[in-house]
Amino acid sequence: MQKTDPALTQSQQMVSVSFSSQMSREDEEMARSALSAFRAKEDEIEKRKMEVRERVKTQLGRVEEETRRLANIREELESMADPMRKEVSWVRKKIDSVNKELKPLGATVQKKEREYKEALDTFNEKNREKVQLLTKLMEMGQLVGESEKLRLKKLEELSMNITE
Repeated sequence: MQKTDPALTQSQQMVSVSFSSQMSREDEEMARSALSAFRAKEDEIEKRKMEVRERVKTQLGRVEEETRRLANIREELESMADPMRKEVSWVRKKIDSVNKELKPLGATVQKKEREYKEALDTFNEKNREKVQLLTKLMEMGQLVGESEKLRLKKLEELSMNITE
């Protein structure tokens, strides 16, 4: 029977531990790098979205100005044509004022719906992440159990070798 040198076994274990810690450091670095690249892309997308929103706001402002100007011109034309149109014009003004009040309310509703959707998406994403981590933890628990069995078996073999 051939006996194993305990010093050799310890050095092999130290090399194995050193290699696994080096691998985990490399894995962490790759994960950090991927995460920072993802965040940079997300920031760029957000920046572009804000630029587009600003351009749209500017265009909407111009459109509203032109709408008001055209409404004034229409009112002047209508007042020249028929006196009964004055009442119709008054009703139209009331409708326009109600529409102006509705517009910000509609925007608020859309914003709240978007915030709700984003919060729900984030919630669902975190739940998926939690499930993945729990699955990984269970797998690791299984692997640890198997590793312990192998180590015990190896210790028994070494013990048998020593007693012989």
